Amino acid sequence: MPRSVNHVASRRRRKRILKLTKGYFGARRNVWTVAKNTWEKGLTYAYRDRKTKKRSFRALWIQRINAAARLEGMSYSRLMGALKKSGIEINRKVLADLAMNHPEAFSAIVKSAMNGSAPKKTAPKAAPKAEKVEVAKPKAEEKKVEKTEEAVAEKE
Repeated sequence: MPRSVNHVASRRRRKRILKLTKGYFGARRNVWTVAKNTWEKGLTYAYRDRKTKKRSFRALWIQRINAAARLEGMSYSRLMGALKKSGIEINRKVLADLAMNHPEAFSAIVKSAMNGSAPKKTAPKAAPKAEKVEVAKPKAEEKKVEKTEEAVAEKE
């Protein structure tokens, strides 16, 4: 009996990866082992660069905020410290967008941070406190207190 191989599934698997490597240079697109290795390596690059992209955008936002802050007469670090002290919670992405597209709004934020005035946060109302109930002291303790007061008065 001849050997049974699931040729349909293995061909479909190879075809899928060769379809994904379409556009690669030379043997990277049509030689199975080279194409498979190239495709797998591309996945690792994609994973790595998704993280790198976040870092590079944050650096870009910081550069834009720094440039706009220096036009207002303060450095980036002083601006971020003033924002934190005044309680203004706004992220770098939005600050950079304001600095680029709405400079008047950015300068208003800088001025409010420099003055230290920020919109006051209102705390949620707390439940009313329960009244304190005084517990009556036993009479024996009251007598002890009176005796010690009398002893102190006699010594004086």
